[in-house]
Amino acid sequence: MSAIEAGAAFGPSSWIDMPQEKIQAFADATGDYQFIHVDPERAAQTPFGGTIAHGYLTLSLLPVMSYEVVPHEEGDGMALNYGLNRVRFPAPVPNGSRVRGSFHVDTVEEQDGGRQVTMTATVERDGGDKPVCVAEVVFRYYQL
Repeated sequence: MSAIEAGAAFGPSSWIDMPQEKIQAFADATGDYQFIHVDPERAAQTPFGGTIAHGYLTLSLLPVMSYEVVPHEEGDGMALNYGLNRVRFPAPVPNGSRVRGSFHVDTVEEQDGGRQVTMTATVERDGGDKPVCVAEVVFRYYQL
């Protein structure tokens, strides 16, 4: 029997640092140079008080967080990101913060050759009072 069953909870993962260098590298990789991410002087004049990480940067950390805390399916197989049903960024991730993620298994459905697992991923910021990302993620697990 698999450890990935509806109602299971995994995490939190280890903390991941979000320095300005990582934010800049994400801007360089995606071409998203909005000033709130890459211009410390202008960003200091916003309600955020400085640069913040891209929401999609935070979202992109879900795989590494899940690899750490969600058990692998039994036997030889593979897992695929199948998609996202809903994503929200309730709070910013200021430059210099650190974040970590937890996962709650919402549903498990048998599929041809495998299983589809829908989880709610919640990313928190160290010292934050609300999540910085909440996403409903869908994984497909296949036996090979």
